[in-house]
Amino acid sequence: MTTNPSELLHGLPLIPQDSDGPVFQAPWQAAAFALAVRLSSDGHFTWKEWTEVFSTEIRSAQGGGETDFDNTYYLYWMNALEQLCEERSLVAHSDLRQRKEEWRQAYLNTPHGKPIELSAALTRGH
Repeated sequence: MTTNPSELLHGLPLIPQDSDGPVFQAPWQAAAFALAVRLSSDGHFTWKEWTEVFSTEIRSAQGGGETDFDNTYYLYWMNALEQLCEERSLVAHSDLRQRKEEWRQAYLNTPHGKPIELSAALTRGH
């Protein structure tokens, strides 16, 4: 199934974009966006299902008092993506937890100013 990118953007709440389309502040945001598009295109969930779960994440944040979505938009995007991937048995919750911990350790083990690489999760200290 090929989906027109402009069709995907329609229905997404508050997506940061300019006249050329979505705007990303970091490479991981673009990767998360592309992953959601690909999983939907591959039939793991419909785009309507995606926007419903994602919109629920946004509403939940707003209900909790969140007002600045510039810095948090793609965190909610990731929350929705993880939720759908777990619901569809694309990934186990324990695997998500483990990978998040590995990235946390990689962050802690990476010297300031250096790119964070997952292999740094296996090292100690700076």
